[in-house]
Amino acid sequence: MSEETLDLAVIIGSVREGRFGPVVARWFVEQVERHGSYNVDLIDLADFPLPLALPATPPALQPNLTRPPAMAELTRRLDAADAYVIVTPDYNRSYPASIKAAIDWYYEQWQAKAVGFVGYSGASGGLLAIEHLRQVLGELHAHTLRDHVSFPRYYELFDSSGTLINPREPEAAAKVLLDELSWWGTALRDARRTRARI
Repeated sequence: MSEETLDLAVIIGSVREGRFGPVVARWFVEQVERHGSYNVDLIDLADFPLPLALPATPPALQPNLTRPPAMAELTRRLDAADAYVIVTPDYNRSYPASIKAAIDWYYEQWQAKAVGFVGYSGASGGLLAIEHLRQVLGELHAHTLRDHVSFPRYYELFDSSGTLINPREPEAAAKVLLDELSWWGTALRDARRTRARI
């Protein structure tokens, strides 16, 4: 497989006022940079107006779909990514609508790419959202990783400056995730370059 550095998009999924996602995402980006296998692009969905009303014909059936002009930058950055990590809370036992909109407005951008997850919430640590996302992204032919990072009761784990109080276990989990993502991301990127999709 190629030793070329992967382009990784880390996506902040929550757009709610007062959200904690940027704190978790900044921590994870630090882990990505320490790992050294990626060029990282931090994408905050709060920066992009994602219409909830979708076009009449699904994006999966429109390879050259014209999206609203305000989505052009998000489209470019998703296109450029070799792999993704979605940072998500649990909202009512699932993931935020902003993530669903970002998934549903695209199709080929997710195909044959590896996706990892970093979850945070009260009791579950985002695992309920992650399980739902695995089902949805599988429908778009993305490969979701088994390994993940989870922060149950995240508000007890970070101090007021956004620093983890006990970083050892989360850092170890992040390394496992990033090692797996590097393998799958590289394998799928190389396959996309050399083999036509069915």
